Amino acid sequence: MKLSTGMTVPIHSYKHNKKLHRIWKKTVVLYQDEDLLVTANNRTKVIESDGRSWHTKEPAICYFYSDLWFNIIGMLKKDGIYFYCNLSSPYLYDGEAIKYIDYDLDVKVFPDGKYILLDEKEYETHLGSMCYSNEIQTIINNQIKTLIQKIENKEKPFCLSDIKAFHEQYKSLNKK
Repeated sequence: MKLSTGMTVPIHSYKHNKKLHRIWKKTVVLYQDEDLLVTANNRTKVIESDGRSWHTKEPAICYFYSDLWFNIIGMLKKDGIYFYCNLSSPYLYDGEAIKYIDYDLDVKVFPDGKYILLDEKEYETHLGSMCYSNEIQTIINNQIKTLIQKIENKEKPFCLSDIKAFHEQYKSLNKK
């Protein structure tokens, strides 16, 4: 089943051991081509694997890739745009939800362009407990470099004009 602009779908994040990690109840499709899927949400319900739930606080534009091992969430906060980048498998859509495997490591990018690598201990723990193969480890290490290069070069979506345009599109879809 193909996604189309304006569709509302959930997002399911899994861990390498195939266990459900987190669910975003709904996100709105803004754009899709063969390599990129862009969605948006605001104050959406998020359910954790342990059953706890919470709501996102601000509009978010989400970039999922079919050929890159990360996804990028741009959060439009009052003091600027923050990015949360998840090292993950490429996404797939199976008619039920947008799905990907979360590989623990995250990069947080601040409005001034500075960034930090997060969850290295979680990655090290899961490396053994979930038996990440050498191939997966190599892919993740290479993809971190690709992601950081995109951040440092201010490539889309880190150049901000792209994310602002998608946010405008999301706001206009919500008015309908």
